[in-house]
Amino acid sequence: MMSLNVLRSFMYWLLVAAGMNVLTPGFVAAQTDNRELAARGQYIFAMAGGCACHTVPKQTQHAGGRAFPIPFGTVYSTNITQDKETGLGAWTDQQIIEAITKGVRRDGSRILPVMPYEKYSGMAQEDLKALVAYLRALTPVKNPTPELKTWVPFMRSIGTFIYLKLFGRFSNSPLQAPKAGIQRGRYLVEHISICGDCHTPRNFLGVPKRSFHMAGASEKIGPLGAAVPNITPDNETGIGTWKREEIADLLLTGTKPDFDNIQGLMYEVIQGVPYGYKDIKKEDALIIADYLKSLPPIKNKID
Repeated sequence: MMSLNVLRSFMYWLLVAAGMNVLTPGFVAAQTDNRELAARGQYIFAMAGGCACHTVPKQTQHAGGRAFPIPFGTVYSTNITQDKETGLGAWTDQQIIEAITKGVRRDGSRILPVMPYEKYSGMAQEDLKALVAYLRALTPVKNPTPELKTWVPFMRSIGTFIYLKLFGRFSNSPLQAPKAGIQRGRYLVEHISICGDCHTPRNFLGVPKRSFHMAGASEKIGPLGAAVPNITPDNETGIGTWKREEIADLLLTGTKPDFDNIQGLMYEVIQGVPYGYKDIKKEDALIIADYLKSLPPIKNKID
């Protein structure tokens, strides 16, 4: 005769098996949905140049610590891995989204506008959600972010507040991203790839010169001391003579129409960390080209 303990054990595992049969389809579906969401997030990550600013070249990916000179000191990019102490591992999804689109940290402090959250504020809700899902998949790396170096008191709190009040331009975040045409090109260029962040010159305070939007910057004012080309469709100083296919090929391969290769920061965002412009769809690269060709041509020779 079956003992009472054996019977109890049998009934327990019978109930567990029954529970698993009920839960498994939903669990599998949820896991599948999350993988698909993270895959879409990986594409957004690639379109954002692999967030290359958060990786010191030839060091651990996404662990932050890259130095960026600013008018009043030096700021360092943050660790965006899932490490709970030094990265984003302890942040909620909403806290990550608010950092990306509002420049607000988990503790409520301000992120300096070196991080282009003003432009990311126009990113669609569906893309933000997907991007966060991808960030959740990054391997945790313990790497504390160096402190801001500046001789200006209260630079992060008062300085950022004043800057945003005077010069900040935030956008509304749509539920969904445009799917085709010039509107999608504009969305990708202005709110995901944020080409203007490097290709628009800035004044001594770091404020973009909006009348020279996408018109390039010389070595003196370009990011990390590098000259950035004019990508408006001006025939003499920009890309007015380039075909849309040539612009798309540059984004996908890093090769110019004259077969010269891209170098510097642009090379980094094309290659990605490890995903970059090279991993985007050709149709999106062509849409970006169409949008750039639709911009007002600005004559601005970059030496």
